[in-house]
Amino acid sequence: MPASSTLLIHNARCVATMNHADPAQAGELRNASIFIRDHRIVFVGPTADLPPEALSADEVIDARAHLVTPGLVNTHHHMYQSLTRAIPAVQNAELFGWLRGLYPIWSGLTPEMVRVSTQVAMAELTLSGCATSSDHLYIYPNGVRLDDSIAAAQEIGMRFVASRGSMSVGQSQGGLPPDSVVEREDFILNDTQRLIEQYHDTAHGAMVNIAVAPCSPFSVSRDLMRESALLARSFKGAGVRLHTHLAENDHDIAYSREKFNCTPTEYAQDLGWLGSDVWHAHCVKLDGAGISLFAATRTGVAHCPCSNMRLASGIAPVRRMLNAGVPVGLGVDGCASNDAAHMVNEARQALLLARVGRAMQPPEVRDGRTFFGCDLGPAEMTARDVLGIATRGGAQVLGRGHDIGHIAVGMCADLALFDLDTLGFAGGAVHDPVGALMLCSSPPADYTIINGRVVVRKGQLTTLDLGPVVERHNALAIQLALGV
Repeated sequence: MPASSTLLIHNARCVATMNHADPAQAGELRNASIFIRDHRIVFVGPTADLPPEALSADEVIDARAHLVTPGLVNTHHHMYQSLTRAIPAVQNAELFGWLRGLYPIWSGLTPEMVRVSTQVAMAELTLSGCATSSDHLYIYPNGVRLDDSIAAAQEIGMRFVASRGSMSVGQSQGGLPPDSVVEREDFILNDTQRLIEQYHDTAHGAMVNIAVAPCSPFSVSRDLMRESALLARSFKGAGVRLHTHLAENDHDIAYSREKFNCTPTEYAQDLGWLGSDVWHAHCVKLDGAGISLFAATRTGVAHCPCSNMRLASGIAPVRRMLNAGVPVGLGVDGCASNDAAHMVNEARQALLLARVGRAMQPPEVRDGRTFFGCDLGPAEMTARDVLGIATRGGAQVLGRGHDIGHIAVGMCADLALFDLDTLGFAGGAVHDPVGALMLCSSPPADYTIINGRVVVRKGQLTTLDLGPVVERHNALAIQLALGV
């Protein structure tokens, strides 16, 4: 939107503001309106209380049929992987086998492939109501740079946390990736510093942040982990965050014990990778001690339910994390380990997986009585819990709780609007719009507004012509798979 522009979301059937830390108490307003000036919300409340100037806004969206939520926040992704979705050779592989099968293919990535695949992944996210996404790009062959992803985000209009990933320990040194796709550690650190200095924005409503993100315990050295943490924290007050994968599956745990003689949480603690400026992806195998340490240090977690199921990694103990006070956000993870980037579907899967995970826990004996894992039953995770994880929780994990993740005056105008009068909501939204969003079929967003700009209107992306992009993306996917 140009400077001094205004936008009115008029008379929404329901606005789920998520403006309270407890999702059960988050304000839900009926027949409410939201008035936006430039990129900020200046009014939210009953339509009857609208300031007079709102009715002459530059654009008015009639929201009588809509549920409005905060723009969804994706805390973990590998967008380049949209080029290798559903590759037959790894459809049935677990994490390490899946990676070994794909590393040689990814070694053929080019700058154009990264830019176009990022556009495709971001388009899919925005069409599902996502306004902010991180991305973890950790492989840089053939002149690929993180700048390629940032350029794509600027074209789409998505708020972006661009994570400068890295791999420095190849197979010859006991790591998982081939030597051909790792980088020198001095180059990694220098390029990461360049990116922070060039792109990282500390302003309210910043559209680009840079995070420092060595890939995983099985692909980088302990020295790189330590130096990366020191680099991020050398930018004092700038909010440069740290991100990596941790405790994703049993093989991950076994690798940490064999190579480092410690648990993943102990590994992170020893290297300075716990704290309110850190978030880890997956944490499927985080034990009770790890959960307590994460809670005490306010270390965040990106929960990736679809990927965890796709790779048979397990069920993350999300309810235990939330109860302990661990910041938890939602992540769709890599396009090739999820094969989709639909944030509402991801939230629905998080809800369902938590419930079945509870039912699978062994019985406990307390005070002479036997309690089965399913005692909480469906209350293990509610619709409002997962909407909170997908919005406010994700903003907190990314260090952006002050300007995104909930709807309030002064917050960035990041909103998702869902049409409740569509087939998938029939018979559901009339009872509970928020419950229907999470429990019924996963709908596309009718509108996605990012920083006050309408990026999706009536289910169509406004910032890019998707037809040619998808056509080029498919051609590049074939080229990459064939190695030509």
